Amino acid sequence: MSAITQSLRESKTARWSALAIVSFTMLTGYYINYVISPLKPMLEQYMGWDSGDFGFWNSAYGWFNVFFLMLIFGGIILDKIGVRFTGLGAAITMIIGTGLQYIAIEGVFPMEGMIFGVKKQIAIGALGFGIFGVGVEIAGITVSKIIVKWFKGKELALAMGLEMATARMGTALALALPLPMAKALGTGGIPNISAPVMLGLALLVAGLIAFIWYTFMDKKLEASEGISDEINEEDAFKVSDIFVIISNKGFWLLALLCVLFYSGIFPFLYYATDLMINKYAVGEDFAGAIPSLLPFGTILLTPLFGSIYDRKGKGATIMLIGSIMLLCVHALFTIPVLNHYIIAVALIILLGVTFSLVPSAMWPSVPKIIPEKQLGTAYALIFWVQNWGLMGMPLLIGLVLEKYCITSQEVVDGVSKISYDYTLPMAIFAATGLLAIGIALLLKAEDKKKGYGLELPNIQK
Repeated sequence: MSAITQSLRESKTARWSALAIVSFTMLTGYYINYVISPLKPMLEQYMGWDSGDFGFWNSAYGWFNVFFLMLIFGGIILDKIGVRFTGLGAAITMIIGTGLQYIAIEGVFPMEGMIFGVKKQIAIGALGFGIFGVGVEIAGITVSKIIVKWFKGKELALAMGLEMATARMGTALALALPLPMAKALGTGGIPNISAPVMLGLALLVAGLIAFIWYTFMDKKLEASEGISDEINEEDAFKVSDIFVIISNKGFWLLALLCVLFYSGIFPFLYYATDLMINKYAVGEDFAGAIPSLLPFGTILLTPLFGSIYDRKGKGATIMLIGSIMLLCVHALFTIPVLNHYIIAVALIILLGVTFSLVPSAMWPSVPKIIPEKQLGTAYALIFWVQNWGLMGMPLLIGLVLEKYCITSQEVVDGVSKISYDYTLPMAIFAATGLLAIGIALLLKAEDKKKGYGLELPNIQK
């Protein structure tokens, strides 16, 4: 009888299989997130973009999440309706948004003219990226809650680390693949810039199918525990719980650390390929391969650091060390004389270590501060704060490059080529690390005061 009533989460095969399925769905989203990043030089040369256009497009990621509170609504829906409905909706939203991006890049319809003072192509593509941003962010909080659902009291940080590592394989592919792919599939010397986006669209469809598969596993899990995806009245999230969450100082310190840390990583990746070309004189075919080393490094290190947190604790300390490393790496990127590509490779690898440290401890720490029934909304609120940085930083860097950092501009064989000095943008990224150190120190002190247990192991013996 005990075998019948035993929760499915007690089966290692079942819980790790569930993790693998939802991690693949996130991998497909992370690919689209960065697919145009290495294409920046081509977009400028063959489509007439400038850095302002590129920054505007990438800033659209957070439009709807920040100004229309879509991410917060998504978190409330997640807590009130459950992971299955929310995850399916998020996957479909990603597909719709990516479809619009493809239409814009491919020029399915005439793209001449302006929309509200913005080039039509940029406006349509940015709208698509904004819609995609809603989907991928809600998918992120849904997957986070799914992992807590299956791994709480077990290998939680390791599971979250493996999910992040798998998802970042999508980032690595997006940084390394699009530029050579566009060239290989081009005709008459003109690259096929839309081909990498089409590949991403196909991957997202596969990710949707994978999540549909997961929903059947989720039903079996809940049947084994005698619960349902519908939240019962006693444990149901209430809108008033938002005020409980935002009155928690520990929550705000985690949220601020999140926005500062990710503002120094994700927007940097949008410009990293262009940085390699302009500062380190790396050829276009190889330029995207160097930034792609960053997520590949996290594939091994994020689960490792997560396992350390699970077994040894020291979560707040791990976040502090990662923040210090973020400052050091970006500060070294600002030094003009350090311009050999080997130095760039070394710094990217160090940034990969940094990118592994903080998230491996930050996301598993949220359930130590926030009750499980509020987790969906808590993650949504943290992601909402994060989206301010993901929206503002690409736009800021694009404007700074366009206004202060152009070193030369020439037309060769009818193709425009612009060169940039990245010293000032990298100094801006370094500032995020400095501020993150201060927040990490405050979080460490708050944990000691309130006893959240951030320095304690996650695995309950």
